[in-house]
Amino acid sequence: MVVARGTVLDWAKTLRKEASRSAILRSDELARKYGIAEAVVGNALRRQERRGLVEHVSRRLYVNKLAHEFSPRELVGILRPDAYISLESALAEWGISTQSPSALTCVTTGFPRKFRGPSVQIVYRHIAKKLHWGFETKRTRHGSYRIAEPEKALLDWIYLQRQEGLPVAFDELSLNVIDKKKLRQYALKYPNSVQQTLQEAWL
Repeated sequence: MVVARGTVLDWAKTLRKEASRSAILRSDELARKYGIAEAVVGNALRRQERRGLVEHVSRRLYVNKLAHEFSPRELVGILRPDAYISLESALAEWGISTQSPSALTCVTTGFPRKFRGPSVQIVYRHIAKKLHWGFETKRTRHGSYRIAEPEKALLDWIYLQRQEGLPVAFDELSLNVIDKKKLRQYALKYPNSVQQTLQEAWL
């Protein structure tokens, strides 16, 4: 659809229509789709943000608040294409941890970064490329996201806790869903310090 020159776009109506397709908006894609300068789209989206209809997440990227059942998980691979959910968030989702982190925790081979807004809080931590594996894809209403397998999430957590000199406490973890054989196999790909931590804890 291309808007005729001089026509003013009804943004509330446009956002409702876009909400049926996706919860994620990109100003550059909207500009191409409706034949409007990207600067004009950006200004319009900032006005809609003040009205509470969209939420700015990152450069050119917005959440359409009119989309039903939006999940921040849908942004994980958009903000960082190589990322997957792991660490505390994955441990909580798999029922291994009873603690729900305030932010969605992910790992990426890129630079670490935090994205924080009213409805989106995502933390990316760096992991080596050789450890970028062991995840599966899940669907949401509007998209999909990748999440570490239970064993991989646990190992990522131990690895990064040790990397940053933070304590590795197992007392709040329920390890019943962990496949010990798979965990041992996966652990062989991690530094010896991670394997030693597992052995000292419960293996």
